[in-house]
Amino acid sequence: MNAPARSAEAQALAAYAEEAWDQRIVPALTDYIGVPAKSPMFDADWAAHGLLERVVVDAARWVESRKVAGLKLEVVRLPGRTPVIFFDIPATRPESGSGPGDTVLLYGHLDKQPEFNGWRNDLGPWTPKYENGLLYGRGGADDGYAVYAAITAIEALDRQGIARPRCVGLIETCEESGSPDLPAYIEALKPRLGNIALVVCLDSGAGNYDQLWLTTNLRGMVSGVLKVEILTEGVHSGDSSGLVPSSFRILRQVLDRLEDSRTGRLLPDSFHCEVPASRMAQVRTTAAILGDLVWKRFPWACGADGGPALPTTTDPVEALVNRTWKPTLSVTGAEGFPELSNAGNVLRPYTAFKLSLRLPPLVDGHQASLALKRLLEDNAPYNAKVTFQPDGRAGALGATGWNAPDLAPWLEQALNAASTAQFGAPVGYIGQGGTIPLMSMLAAGFPKAQMMVCGVLGPKSNAHGPNEFLHVPYGKRLTAAVSQVIAACP
Repeated sequence: MNAPARSAEAQALAAYAEEAWDQRIVPALTDYIGVPAKSPMFDADWAAHGLLERVVVDAARWVESRKVAGLKLEVVRLPGRTPVIFFDIPATRPESGSGPGDTVLLYGHLDKQPEFNGWRNDLGPWTPKYENGLLYGRGGADDGYAVYAAITAIEALDRQGIARPRCVGLIETCEESGSPDLPAYIEALKPRLGNIALVVCLDSGAGNYDQLWLTTNLRGMVSGVLKVEILTEGVHSGDSSGLVPSSFRILRQVLDRLEDSRTGRLLPDSFHCEVPASRMAQVRTTAAILGDLVWKRFPWACGADGGPALPTTTDPVEALVNRTWKPTLSVTGAEGFPELSNAGNVLRPYTAFKLSLRLPPLVDGHQASLALKRLLEDNAPYNAKVTFQPDGRAGALGATGWNAPDLAPWLEQALNAASTAQFGAPVGYIGQGGTIPLMSMLAAGFPKAQMMVCGVLGPKSNAHGPNEFLHVPYGKRLTAAVSQVIAACP
């Protein structure tokens, strides 16, 4: 079956995006990937190292070099906080600029996750490589491309003489740390943001690379360090074991309060919420589109019988619900363990785990963080010293998830038209298991705004892990689709 014919406007937008990615965006992202601009959670001395500052300045210079008519750009720096890029581009639509709901806000971030291990021999987190349409390296897809794609989407409209509303951009540098600095910037910039009609967030994922995907919901997150201390120093395990309780065993007992280790279900009812009926209907539709790709897209290891290891479920509907509407616990780091080659017969004095607790979209992240601390620290076995230190700033512990508002008819029509024109298929709707703290903040600050949350993180793109890549052909089509939706914003 042939794809539907594209209008001349849609073809022109696609051609501009194609040329921009090939000539300008891929080279800029190649330089960006080479800079280990890790988020403050992973680089406590980020200010002294200057790497976040470098990628911010590089991106700001690139934006200003495009000479978009009327563009005003500022790198905003609040004391003691990571910087943000704020740009403001006036409307080209004559009637815009005076009435309510006349601004499009485009969002992205430039900070990165740490290196992780397991990269392919010819790849690395800070060694970009462009191969068969895939740009490998840390941060390109999550989410360094966003500022470049956003400006290109606006440029594409202006070059074709297609009228659009006012556009502002907010590019932060602490998203991978839970965006602790973002509320202060939103408050400081609120008078300059205007009346937000549409938020375009380019920090999300795609179910496949065959159509435009709209993110309908995001999980929240509580992260922090759980530490169990039982001794002041390590002692001979033969001399002490059986008398001195293992800090690891105590930690396991404490985690048993939180999680059923057989099923992975989180035990406290307060960490769960009901899935809205409208979201379940979308889940079933998406499951029919993606089928087994929902779980087969992950890099499964060899299992006990020689076949691949198995997921918690192979049912696509249940799989989508589990990764977007169920709370889950992951241990993402550990401390207090020697390397295997140096593991002598010593009973260790303490064990510490980095916990990452994903929360359903409707559960408050701050309250969940406080509840988790109480649960883990109360009545410690053997009177051990058990502490849980959640990430975040006082008053803003944890990140609350997000459930999108109902789609306005104009946006639903625009998304379908853009997906059909640029991909040859209708828009898909999918929840994401990750967290974008900005969305819940904007939903509270701009309750009437419509939300276009999308991104390039499709199957096997592996954000945060080894061999992360940006699917450049998808990025090109997504950029053109964003142009169309911006132009349709009333």
